[in-house]
Amino acid sequence: MGELAEGKGRFIDQIVNGVWFYCEQTWWGWSAHMYLQKEQPGLPDINDRTIDLNVGDMANILSWTWYYFHEEFEKIHPLIPERLKSEIRIKAIDPYLERTDFWWMGIEDQSHINNWNPWINFNMLTCFLLMEDNPERKISGVKKIIQSLDVFINSYPDDGGCIEGPSYWGAAVAQLYKNLHLLGRISRGKLDIFNHPLIQNMGQYIYKLYIHLPYFVNFADADAQITSTPLQIYMYGKSINDPVLWKFGAFLAQNSGWGNKPFGGTPDAQITSLMYRDELLNARADEALIGSFWLPDTEVAGARDSEGTYKGFYFAAKGGNNIPQNHNHNDAGSCVLYFNRNPVLIDVGRETYTAKTFGSERYTIWTMQSRYHNLPIINGIDQMQGKEYKAAGNTFHDLPSKAVFSTDISKAYPKEAMVKSWKRTYTLQKGKHFEIMDEFKLNGISDKASSLNFMTSSVVTMDKKGVLKLEGMGGTLRMTYNPNHLEPSIEIITLTDNCLKQFWPGELTRIVLTLKKPELEGMIKVRISE
Repeated sequence: MGELAEGKGRFIDQIVNGVWFYCEQTWWGWSAHMYLQKEQPGLPDINDRTIDLNVGDMANILSWTWYYFHEEFEKIHPLIPERLKSEIRIKAIDPYLERTDFWWMGIEDQSHINNWNPWINFNMLTCFLLMEDNPERKISGVKKIIQSLDVFINSYPDDGGCIEGPSYWGAAVAQLYKNLHLLGRISRGKLDIFNHPLIQNMGQYIYKLYIHLPYFVNFADADAQITSTPLQIYMYGKSINDPVLWKFGAFLAQNSGWGNKPFGGTPDAQITSLMYRDELLNARADEALIGSFWLPDTEVAGARDSEGTYKGFYFAAKGGNNIPQNHNHNDAGSCVLYFNRNPVLIDVGRETYTAKTFGSERYTIWTMQSRYHNLPIINGIDQMQGKEYKAAGNTFHDLPSKAVFSTDISKAYPKEAMVKSWKRTYTLQKGKHFEIMDEFKLNGISDKASSLNFMTSSVVTMDKKGVLKLEGMGGTLRMTYNPNHLEPSIEIITLTDNCLKQFWPGELTRIVLTLKKPELEGMIKVRISE
């Protein structure tokens, strides 16, 4: 980028060193993704060329490097541009054209499509357009990319919800936007699907789950605080003619320091950011503080006390399922609660990714378990992972005086929990309080306790009988409950993971309200108010 800006040649030697370094590498992928090859992991197989996220990134970066500097490389040594072009073809273009078995493509198997699809496809689209000289191979590559992107679009529910959460919107839907925008440009506007309701819903999802900068609703592996992608949000809003979306992109840019430091990402992303920088920083901006939303297919809803302001309560809740893929947690029926833009009841999120995160031991990690979400333990049993473990009968109603989300979470627990039905209802009495009500019927009672569990970043103390005091950045709240039915205990959780500590500095608290007198059926209420 320095050489493109300056044009004096003083960076060319180091660019050549970087080019040759990558040319000499066997594989450009990340070691965690070596499972894509048929041979056992540990060393990359030169006879089994695979494409992961980083192969796509490097194909993009090196394609632009060749495009801008191949004439300068030629002056130094003709083998430099020749070798670079050859390596891009061998490591990226050829395997993309020749293979259909990469899971992320969705061509042979459409059961596990996620953000890899548009992320890699955009990089490969860039690569084909810049590097492929054969018109037939170029057209074949672009057609295959469109076929693969179509699978990704079809994997989304009609409501446009991203099951991986808002922090993955930038790696999924924003990447899809880049593909669609580029395909529109190269087809001179003939390929334009931005008026399709699904494409519009996919874009609008990002402001529907917005709480207040920097917080977004963060179910699953999503992070609670997101810097997001202001430029993609702005451009997406322009493309679908949604003023709320493009003004929101401008708001995020103007209130997050975007444009005040060097841009990251691939060269095309940096150049696009430079092209739009002044426009975006001077565009009309408006914070997207919508009153409520309901995604019936994704089974996520939310509401705030008053539209247009972050003051007061904001809650979001989910139904969903515990399918162990796409960054899911065992959290069917959980919620988050904010007050005056600050977190009260939280979804902790996820620790730093390791091999354990996406392996057979995933649900031994505490942040994945239902007891560390805002959910009950029933007869000593947590929710279980699997497609059969899910919420049912989800409903949401937003009325002038209140917003109500209700779901039956009994099917999210294994048979050992002996639960016949467990209807959980979240009610936001606007301008007053937030209430959690559980109506349950059990098939039996074990010798292990049932309890309601809540995760909070507030400091929790016993105020008086039946009242807990929650002190946080948004002020002091009280959690009230029936002391004749529930026995409180407070567990302090000291965070050691750096990923979690950047969102939740200090300690977290787990509130456990244990049922004193187990019954086969009953009703429990917990209320949070100022």
